[in-house]
Order: sequence, then structure tokens, then C-alpha cells
Amino acid sequence: MAYPRLTDKAGALETAAAIRAGELSPREAVGHAIARIEKLDARIDAVVVCDFDRARDAASALDGQVPREDQPLFGVPMTIKESFDVEGLPSSWGHQRYAGNIASRDAEVVRRLKRAGAIVLGKTNIPPDLSDWQSNNPVYGRTSNPHDPARSPGGSSGGAAAAVASGMVACDFGSDIGGSIRVPAHFCGVWGHKSSFGLISLRGHHHPALSTSPGFAGAHDGALGVVGPLARNPEDLEALIRVTTERPLAARGKPLSECRMLLLADHPASAVDASVREPIEAAAAALEQAGVAVDRSSELVPDLARQHSDYMKMLNIAMARGAPAPGGKRASASDWFALLDSQAVNAAAWAALFERYDFVLAPPAPTLAFEHRDEAYFKGAQTIDGTSRRAADGLAWAGLATFPNLPATVLPVGESGGLPCGMQVIGPAWSDLDCIAAARGIGQILHG
Repeated sequence: MAYPRLTDKAGALETAAAIRAGELSPREAVGHAIARIEKLDARIDAVVVCDFDRARDAASALDGQVPREDQPLFGVPMTIKESFDVEGLPSSWGHQRYAGNIASRDAEVVRRLKRAGAIVLGKTNIPPDLSDWQSNNPVYGRTSNPHDPARSPGGSSGGAAAAVASGMVACDFGSDIGGSIRVPAHFCGVWGHKSSFGLISLRGHHHPALSTSPGFAGAHDGALGVVGPLARNPEDLEALIRVTTERPLAARGKPLSECRMLLLADHPASAVDASVREPIEAAAAALEQAGVAVDRSSELVPDLARQHSDYMKMLNIAMARGAPAPGGKRASASDWFALLDSQAVNAAAWAALFERYDFVLAPPAPTLAFEHRDEAYFKGAQTIDGTSRRAADGLAWAGLATFPNLPATVLPVGESGGLPCGMQVIGPAWSDLDCIAAARGIGQILHG
């Protein structure tokens, strides 16, 4: 089962291994990546803030050094989503009024990546306020999908996924509250991981409007939102998680053949187009043929309609930080605590499900990459199997893992009409490494 590939460039760990072996210097690795960006990005517009001079200086400083054991990314050039603070670079979140907002320090994730030896080349594109499945804004323009320039690479980590898919860089780091890592990975045919809530620090990943708030110290671990990596292989995802995690992680190491999985291909709030459903069903069939148990229904599945309703309420409040809704109504403290109670009940229901199942398989989004549109995607409609539906309903597939604070890995499983299709592998809380390992095993069954 093939899926579209755009590049055969080395991944992050492969690049680091070549540097350790003396086959490549950090400065050469950085130079090659910069050359790829300069060659490819005029068509894609993924890397919108370039920091090439400092990257070359950082690489030169590493040349001739012996990597430490805690530097698995020694000399590896990469990019970072624009919404993360990188000292000396702008964090505008897609707004002209914040284009001059220059970070005075690195975000915690950036600090940890640099400590692991990575070299930041620049920052990748986003939608305003990270609130669209497109990556288009008045500061940096529109990012295109490398598989088809007329289509979106996804959002809000769309620039990240496009840069990785096209071979400009081996990896990037994004954020996710409404599928913002998982949907770009799905649209662009790369690997992405939404981490367990609280696993990786969000310090230095905050809206620039908060920087002027009295007493604000650069930390914003708000509801639902998480950060996580995008890469072209699962080994790199695991390495990026290990160097950024805030807490110890261990994988169970359970063989895939002994796992029991549940495929959720239907949701009461969102239909799924055949272009997505068919590759995912084919992937599930291939797993069954390989001896993996895959159920397609279970009485343990939480009330998904209720979950989606509560997720959308919490998402909208979190994204607006409590500001009034368009209709003028503002959520009260009682509203918020009621949602927290519902979230706890929902999380407990998922925990009960994971006592029977090791992983849940699901679509990351209801369609493949869609054509560019001028309006925000969620304000319009989307055609699914010939029927026009509210585009915002597709957030139901992001909410599956987001509302109960679960980890989810997206891997490419197939293609339709020349566009890639991904699949979510969702696991219990803190099973991030297990999700990545299961996705790796699934990928080996599907692609060899």
C-alpha cells in the first residue's frame, strides 16, 4: 500500500548519525537544508522567518566537537512553528499588529531542542491565532501543500508539515488543540504526534497579546492545548518526544500482534469522505490479515455526541480566553466548572475503554487536503461524498483525543487521487511512546 512521497532526504536521527560518523559536518548539514529551503520555498512558503546566519554560526560552533550522550540531535537542522518563542525572532501569531513582537528568550521546547544539539533554521507558517486548517495570514502569506500547490497543507502547523514533507527539514515542532499537528500530518503525508496533556511544557508558546499582561511570565499551560513533533518517520518522533518531555516516559513494549484495537470510522457529529474512509479501512484489513485484532464497534465507546458538544464549548472558551461569544454571551465560572466535570467523566470512560483495548484507530479529519479558500475553513462548508456539510463538524475527529487529554500519533496509511491519507493511533493517557511504537508497527505492516 503506497502513499505519496516527495523526498528521500535523511531524517533527523539519520542526519545525526552521519555527523557522528564524520560523513557530514553540522555546517554542511545546515548548508544543505538552507539550500533546499531557498530552492523549494518560493513555491510552498513554509519557512516564513529565516535565521540562516545564526544557524550557520551555531553549526560552526559545533564543528569538530564530540556530541554528548544527551545530544541525539547533534547538528540536526530543523524549524519551529511560528507561535513558539525563539530569542531574537518575531512571534506574531499571524497578526500584522504583532509583527514586531520579538522574543527575548527561547520557549522551553526550543531550549530543550537546542540542548539536544538541534539547530533552528527559522520558523514555519500558521493561520492567525492558530485557528484554521489553512496556514494563511496577512504577515507571511499562504502556505501551499507540497503534493498539490492548489491545496491547503493543513493548520495550524501547516508550514511545519509542508517543510517536513517537501524535504526542506527533517523535523519541526508544532502545537495542537483542534488537530493542528494531526491534520497537517494527514494532509501532507508525514508523521505527527499530539502529546498527552501536560507532557511537554507550553512555556514560551503563548499569544503575543498575553506578553503585555501584568505579571505574565511567559508560561501558558491552558486547557486542551499541547505541543508535539512532526517528522518523516516514527523514530524521529520518539527522539523529539524524549528530549522535550517534562516527565519520565516508558514504553510497554507490547508486540503489535498481541494488541487489540478499536476502529472508529463513524462519528455522530461528522461524516467521513470515502477518500479517507477507504484507505483507513484498508489499513485495518491489513492489520487483521497480519493477525492483529481489530474491532469495529464497542459498547465501551463514550457518548461521542456529548463529548463533541462539550469539546466545542471548552475549545471556544479556551481559544477566546473567556471573551464573549459572537452572540455576546460570556461563559460563567459555573459553565467552566461544569465542563471540567464533564471532561473528567469523559476521561474516565476512555480509561475504561482502554482496559479492553490497547489503541483506538480513527481518521484525523473527514477529508483529504482541500483546495485553498479565502474564508476561514471552519466558517464555510465541506463536501463529503457529494453532500455539503458544515466544515466545523470535522473538528469532532480532533476532539476524540483532545477532550480527554489523550496522546495520538498520525501516520500515513495510503492515498487517493495523488493526495496522502493519515490515520490516528490513540492510546491511554501518558502512553505517548506506545502510540508511536504502535504506529511504527502499523507502518511496517502497510509499507514494509
